[in-house]
Amino acid sequence: MATVRLDQKARALVRAVPDSYERALARYFGEGPTNVPLARNQHAAYCQALEAAGVEVHILDTDHAHPDCMFVEDQAVVVDGIMLLPTPGAPSRVNEQPPIAEFLMKALDGIQTCTMGGEARMDGGDIIRLGNLFFVGRSSRTNDLGIASLRSLLDFFDYELRIIDIPPHALHLTSITSTPSDQHILVPEGYLPKDAFGVLPEGSEIIWIPADEAYGCNTIGLSNGTVLIAEGYPSVKQALEQRGMVTVELDMSEIRAADGSLTCCSLFY
Repeated sequence: MATVRLDQKARALVRAVPDSYERALARYFGEGPTNVPLARNQHAAYCQALEAAGVEVHILDTDHAHPDCMFVEDQAVVVDGIMLLPTPGAPSRVNEQPPIAEFLMKALDGIQTCTMGGEARMDGGDIIRLGNLFFVGRSSRTNDLGIASLRSLLDFFDYELRIIDIPPHALHLTSITSTPSDQHILVPEGYLPKDAFGVLPEGSEIIWIPADEAYGCNTIGLSNGTVLIAEGYPSVKQALEQRGMVTVELDMSEIRAADGSLTCCSLFY
């Protein structure tokens, strides 16, 4: 999950692909998935890549009534022993959350849990973390009331939160950015202003990637120096390897077809 520092990525929750996956929401990167068996094979390879990098992976049963349920990143935000259960921005996805919340509360016995009320809306996919600096996307799925709830949580730790406005042709902040390490942010040209992230901590760097590789800017950096990347984005691969990171490429075609990316499919806890 994007809100976890690399040194906290020891365990990941994922959820199996449902029979109904062909009805998953798609508007941005994809035109809708068409091959459920292939999606399951790609998801299995994804889980295997996490395990090969030393991550303990728990696979939660799917829910065939919810086509998007494999995209668990959106359903919870875990920050240093506190869990925020946001109200997802897409009404059809609200009922995906209860089994995820139940699992995490058992796995993280004693964790402090917060929920959102009223008109607050947020998807976990609108949050990235660079060390102890947080960024949140104001998007079609995350509104100002949702951001206020996140800010209240982060104020408990005295962590800084910066807001980034997501362009209408992008779904989430993590759809177009990620932190492959605790010092780097990948960003596609043309999607965000050059000053969108403000002044970064010393030693940090924004890596600008050609716009046609925007999807490839979503990556999962792990504590052993491995970075999971989508297959077919050579500029992303080259930029990371030039900075000493070891890349593992994964075929994400049927995940992309439902506007899903690498980070969407796991929730680190």
